[in-house]
Amino acid sequence: MDYTAPTALLKDKIILVTGAGDGIGRVAALTYASYGATVVLLGRTTTKLESVYDEIIASGAPEPGIAPMDLATATPDEIQKLAEVMEEQYGRLDGLLHNAAILGDRVPVEHYDINTWMKVMQVNLHAVFLLTRIFMPLLRQSSSASLLFSSSGVGATPRAYWGAYSVSKYALEGLAKLLMEELENASHIRVNILNPGGTRTSMRATAYPNEDPATLKAPEDLMPLYLYLMGDDSEHIKGETLQG
Repeated sequence: MDYTAPTALLKDKIILVTGAGDGIGRVAALTYASYGATVVLLGRTTTKLESVYDEIIASGAPEPGIAPMDLATATPDEIQKLAEVMEEQYGRLDGLLHNAAILGDRVPVEHYDINTWMKVMQVNLHAVFLLTRIFMPLLRQSSSASLLFSSSGVGATPRAYWGAYSVSKYALEGLAKLLMEELENASHIRVNILNPGGTRTSMRATAYPNEDPATLKAPEDLMPLYLYLMGDDSEHIKGETLQG
């Protein structure tokens, strides 16, 4: 996307990024912080979150928050406690980037491991619902909140052998579109879906082991779009599905 973000695009904004320890989530968190946001880093590996935290602090950006949480096992009570801590500390939430996801198996449905299916659906769909549902009051406290769902090409059109990942992303798009309709004229929360496309990440390498990563865009290449959709310049963009 050909967009140059103003230096203070996200100044004073509170943004929660899931999957902030790796890949696109990590780069998004660093980028949001560099444009003035206070970023809350949610991920399952504390050491990775601490690394992102240290990099943000070293850059002179606002001090981020760290929220270690494994979405595969996170309970509603745990997410509620995080929301209460954030309400006490920040009072609102201006942006929520649903980025965390796991790939699972790539096999026919008839051979799909049941426990793996349940885990993928938990991380990629059920946890997304829980976070959205529980953080909605904080999003409503913002004068202009952005709720951004990361999807995939196999979510828009399910693809054979992509199993729970494809189904979870298809359902995630359904959840996002439902929210688009419910919130369109009822709040200051705008909802959009973002498909980053083929990107140089560890998940992509697992899904396509024979692919040359040099042929793919880097997460940094996507950041103009991620910035645009999180900042107030995109206040008029609602209910869209955008391609990275």
